[in-house]
Parts: sequence; structure tokens; C-alpha cells
Amino acid sequence: MRTTKIADRLGCRHPVFGFSWWEPDVAIAVSLAGGVGVWGCTRRTPDEIEIGITRMKEELGDLPWGVDLVIPAGMPDEDDRAAIEAHLPDEHVAFVAGLREKYGVPDDGLPGFRSRFVRSEETARAQLEVVMDHRIPVLALGIGSPVWAVEQAHERGSLIVSLVGQPRHAESAIRAGADVLVAQGSDAGGHTGTVGTFSLVPQIVDLADGRPVLAAGGVATGRHLAAALTLGADGVWMGTAFLGSTEAAPSQTVFDKLVGAGSTDTVISRSDSGKTLRMLRSAWSDEWAAADAPEPLKMPYQDILVGDLLGQILRHEVEPLVHEGAGQGVAYLTAQEPVAQIMDRLVHEADQVLAELGT
Repeated sequence: MRTTKIADRLGCRHPVFGFSWWEPDVAIAVSLAGGVGVWGCTRRTPDEIEIGITRMKEELGDLPWGVDLVIPAGMPDEDDRAAIEAHLPDEHVAFVAGLREKYGVPDDGLPGFRSRFVRSEETARAQLEVVMDHRIPVLALGIGSPVWAVEQAHERGSLIVSLVGQPRHAESAIRAGADVLVAQGSDAGGHTGTVGTFSLVPQIVDLADGRPVLAAGGVATGRHLAAALTLGADGVWMGTAFLGSTEAAPSQTVFDKLVGAGSTDTVISRSDSGKTLRMLRSAWSDEWAAADAPEPLKMPYQDILVGDLLGQILRHEVEPLVHEGAGQGVAYLTAQEPVAQIMDRLVHEADQVLAELGT
């Protein structure tokens, strides 16, 4: 693998950023395998973030790693669930109750990841305070790059990585002070936009003014990594490829759906969070796409509307409704493997492709 700016700057062997939003295990394994593991902890409490980051520091030492937070604009000031619930439309509440009844989802009285707290300014600042106390190597911002967050991170020596889905997003991130841009195409899992990866990456490279750019969206093989480098990117950002890994340890229901899915088995829906999110198609996305379904609410109202139900669907494995955020690269996920094996194959294949191009 040829040296890139991002590899030189962080000291990683491979220009591969591996993202995971469950436990830190996948991120730790990616860094141990020579990449940069990024733990998505935006749905974690400050105490949980403290525990996770402490573990990452202990297990990774001087290896590069990071965390990802989502700090979108327009969120409420306070973490006040009652205030959000008071504004939920009756039509939406009734629709969600109907889904519970139709699919027999048990109400165990517990919240889900999306409804344990409100996505708010208060929450974001509390999470960032914990992260900044640890002076982490990399802070990735999945949605939004507020100047106050970038400045705090820079003061503590963190590298800022901003995910962008359009050129105007990149321009905004650059103005805020981003050090690295992730050009995330529409085939990416999770929160994603409408521009395809091959169309987006060169545009962001041209705008980056020398900043490293990572390609994201549909990245699943060494051929994708080699293609990203030839498009002008300095590396890749990938998450779907690790969803079925040994370290991710998905439930059997989720794993079976992942390995059984092709690229056309993913859909973009606002039904989970209120923002566009690519996920595995399921009865959940189908019900929200039906002609008589209400339009999903904006974040964080949709979070609170459906969060408890989503958590209960996962805990009780209500198969028709079970889904996972996943990109179109899920088609390449066919077996459960350790992260190190996935990384080795990715890098070996990229080396072969680049060598062939060099001849």
C-alpha cells in the first residue's frame, strides 16, 4: 500500500478508517490491524463514553483511533424528553402503537438507544466534554461541524474529521476548521445523502485544498480502496464491511439479514431518526413507506416517537421489523470473520490491484 498523507500524519499502516456504532470492539480491532478504528458513541451517555474511551486508550496505547459524534444544527437546548413528547402528533403516536400491536412487540418498559436521552445541545456538550478530557487522537463529526466543537478539539490536539455528502457541506466543514474530509456517497450506510460516491469524491478532493479526503459509501473490498486512491482520496472510511464481524457480534437475526442482503435490499428512510438513513429493508421501512403512513418527524422528535419501540424490537428479536443501518456494500458480506482477517484481505487485494495498475 502506498503511503498517503493521512497515514503519514496518524502513523497508521493502512489508510483505512473503520467505523462501528455498537461497542468499541470493532474500532479497537481495526486499529490493532493497522487502520484507524472509530467508535460511534453519539447514542452513549457521558458515563458510557468515559468507560469506552478509557478502554480504547488502555488497549491501543499509541496506535491511532478516534470517536464519532453527531452534532446536528437545530436541536433543542435541553435534554427534556417530556417536552418532546408533548409535541408528538396524535396521528404519529397512534401509528406507532398500531405497529406494536400488528407485530406483537412486547412493551418491556425500557427505552431504546434513540430514546434514552434527547439529541440536544445539552447532550452534545456533555458528551464532548468527556471526549475532550481524554485528548483523543481523532474526533469525527458525522453530522454537523460546529465551530465551538472544532475549536475545543483543536485546543486539545485532536484531528477533526468531518463527514460530508455534498460540496457545500465540505465548504462549511472547511470554514469550521476540519482537518480531514470524508466524502460519503449515497450508497453509504447510516445517515447519507443523494450524491453517489464516484461522483462525490473527486469534487471533494478538488475542494479540499490539500486536506486529506477519505472515500466512503460502498467501500467493501480492496478494489474499492484502490479505486478511492485513484480518484484522489487518501484512504477510505468503511463501516458496513465490519457489521457481521466476530467483534461486532450481531444477533443471529441481524446477522442472517446482513449476509442474506444484496445492494438492492437497502433503502433510504427517515423512519429511524428523522434524518435520511440507509438501512436494510424490512417490514419497518415498508410500513413507513406505505401510502397511508405519516411522514416521519424531524430529529429529535422521531427519535423519541419510535426509540422505545426500536429498542424493544431488537431486544425481543421481532424478526419482520428487525433491521440495521447498512450500505449497499452489504452485498459483499457473506460470512462472519474477525476484523483482522477482513483488513488483511482488503489491503492484500488493494496491493494487487495497485501493482497491476502500476504495470
